[in-house]
Amino acid sequence: MADERLIIFDTTLRDGEQAPGFSMNTAEKVRLARQLQVLGVDVLEAGFPIASTDDAEAVRLIASEIKGPVIAGLARCNPADIECASESLKSAERSRIHTFIATSDLHLEEKLRISRERCLESVVENVTLARSFTDDVEFSAEDATRSDLDFLCRVVETAIKNGATTINLPDTVGYCTSDEIEQFFTDVIGRVPNSDKAVFSTHCHDDLGLAVANSLAAVRGGCLQVECTVNGVGERAGNASLEEIVMVTKVRHDRMCYSTGIDTTELFPTSQLLSELTGEAVQANKAIVGRNAFAHEAGIHQDGVIKDRRTYEIMRPQDVGAISHLVLGKHSGRHALKKRYQEIGVELSRFELDQAYRAMIELADRQKTIEDADLKSFIREIRDEQSAGAA
Repeated sequence: MADERLIIFDTTLRDGEQAPGFSMNTAEKVRLARQLQVLGVDVLEAGFPIASTDDAEAVRLIASEIKGPVIAGLARCNPADIECASESLKSAERSRIHTFIATSDLHLEEKLRISRERCLESVVENVTLARSFTDDVEFSAEDATRSDLDFLCRVVETAIKNGATTINLPDTVGYCTSDEIEQFFTDVIGRVPNSDKAVFSTHCHDDLGLAVANSLAAVRGGCLQVECTVNGVGERAGNASLEEIVMVTKVRHDRMCYSTGIDTTELFPTSQLLSELTGEAVQANKAIVGRNAFAHEAGIHQDGVIKDRRTYEIMRPQDVGAISHLVLGKHSGRHALKKRYQEIGVELSRFELDQAYRAMIELADRQKTIEDADLKSFIREIRDEQSAGAA
């Protein structure tokens, strides 16, 4: 039986770009959009057009230049937002209006200051309006996971009835646990009578460090679209990481037997481009794309990887566009040191290896890593001493 296909909805240019320190100008957004096209995302959320004239222009340019992905624009359940999004998207090969309104009592009462009934009326009015511009309408219930379930089911049913083809139920503040969100989607999909007429989507935030786990749990609960970002960037602690979601389906296909349209060899280059554009480096220990994800310093690990990389690597670095490397430092062993010398064209005797190893450990107490220039200096001094002793 063929795998079910997950729709990868990338919101790096919208939710990710809203995060402090991650803003990009229009040219930078278009450049990243081109790379997301190469990466193979299914839906590219290009921005929030009503937010500013620059955002509207960026969405317009991306819609006109990027072919392949569906180009989405975000809009509140507000006619001005929806009309602005429609105008920005009109040149897209395929467009999606993504409209949203909060559904939790906390948001309705304290933020929007409206009743549940007014919320429902707004869903009817604005989903219908969005559908008049495009046949691809996504509706999101902000703070869905903290909403009253009966009311949320009414909202979802109403959105689908009025033309929404994708229903996104975000864990807006990263509050859920994985078992909870799986049951949440199972319940909503089971209780909404017209749920079979829409694709369900998950959008998880990482406030408790559970965004990826929760997204995968939501898929088990019936979602076929996952909203995520490159490097997991986004509001507060960020969003579910695109690269982690995709590689789970690759590496643990036995447990998550879904396919995606992502070219995984473009994951690392895309991550690096985002860092270049924003000036925000990826944390060293970030899964899949961090600089230490395929690096080994501990001697036992280095020995294992030299003999068979599978001892300490569960995926090949080239599969994500990265490289594996042995880092020489105070935890390294002789096997890695010998291998690095061979790589730079130097064959060592057993005596030279022992001497170089001692020199490396001594220097590593003063500096974090040992570079090739240090190795060349070690062997030059060792051989000079041997020559002087022989004379």
